Amino acid sequence: MYFDNPFKTRLPETHEALTGRLQEIQTSKFHSVLNTPLHPPFPYNLETLVVGMGCFWGAERLFWNCDGVYSTAVGYAGGQTPNPTYEEVCSGRTGHTEAVLIVFDPNIVCLNRLLGIFWEEHNPTQYMRQGNDKGTQYRSALYASDKTQLKVLSDSAKRYQEALTESGFSKIQTEIKIYSHFYYAEAYHQQYLHKVPNGYCGLAGCGISYKYAS
Repeated sequence: MYFDNPFKTRLPETHEALTGRLQEIQTSKFHSVLNTPLHPPFPYNLETLVVGMGCFWGAERLFWNCDGVYSTAVGYAGGQTPNPTYEEVCSGRTGHTEAVLIVFDPNIVCLNRLLGIFWEEHNPTQYMRQGNDKGTQYRSALYASDKTQLKVLSDSAKRYQEALTESGFSKIQTEIKIYSHFYYAEAYHQQYLHKVPNGYCGLAGCGISYKYAS
């Protein structure tokens, strides 16, 4: 049962978290769609954003199809366990959520355009879940690379909350903070919906537009 596992609805304390490992999970070197590097270092003029929107398969596809996005990768962020496996993340005892790393050129696509995709394409008012995907690893999240970006992310949440409230939706549950590390997921998860075009995608938004000044 869903509620039999306490880590489906709450993050683990430090003493409850899995220990993980020192070695990184191995992936391919290049993006299967964009043919760009999957790992840093990236070109100096690019910026990064990490988002959690539930299952990372569909979320990643949204962003690799966006003009100005240089590379994307799926992985785990926001928790405690270093270099976790997918099975460990699904246990709820890593504290991580399924996340997408977005590497983009701000001269081609602005951060607010990416945030518009984020807010509109999932339901940020759901707590520790997205649709039928239940658990802390499916929580909504925005992870900033620095304090300047963190302010933009926080401001975007306030703006979208106003639009949601006007339409009768409840409070945004999105976790917003500076992330310490993005851990790459296993190779078979990377660009999964390119490899398996008819694979699972559970994305569903609220139908409310995110408005911003470009």
